[in-house]
Amino acid sequence: MVERTEERHTEKMKKKQAAHDKILAGKTVEKGLLIVHTGKGKGKTTAALGMVVRAIGHGKKVGVVQFVKGAMTTGEKVVFDAFPEQVEFKPMGEGFTWDTQDRARDIATARGAWDEVKRMVADPAYGMVLADELNIVLRYDYLPLDEVIDVLKAKPEMTHVIVTGRNAPEALIEAADLVTEMTLIKHPFREQGVRAQAGIEF
Repeated sequence: MVERTEERHTEKMKKKQAAHDKILAGKTVEKGLLIVHTGKGKGKTTAALGMVVRAIGHGKKVGVVQFVKGAMTTGEKVVFDAFPEQVEFKPMGEGFTWDTQDRARDIATARGAWDEVKRMVADPAYGMVLADELNIVLRYDYLPLDEVIDVLKAKPEMTHVIVTGRNAPEALIEAADLVTEMTLIKHPFREQGVRAQAGIEF
């Protein structure tokens, strides 16, 4: 009985391997991707920063611009500071919109951060650019959506651009090559009163 089970498993895996190999044989395109991480669940920035680490491991130059974060020291900044030749890390936010309570100031801050993203995206030396929480400033109309989409569509062919934040606009989702929605199922902040912790949230 055990032998028959092993034989069936082996046969099944051989078929899966053949089907997988056939699919891979037809995937020949290589290009820079526009990637969007959105949704109410935790992990959008975390996943994007994981891609940044991968890019570093492959010797790529990476630009990271944070639109909201900037008022606190984060673990990722310490890590990226160890790779000054590969990573340009710019936390340019001043906290959430309810922290500043000044729309004109928020718009000016968003514009400054966006100018940095545009500079990085236009430079083919960067293999990857992360626009962290860009969706937040788009949601509040701090930047013109049409301008953002036009810049992202005109990026160099092999540059990867990652955009994070809740409530990604439909036009950005449509323009993107890869979109992931993080779904909130359970969070200790809401259910247990656990505050943001070093190594988990920052």
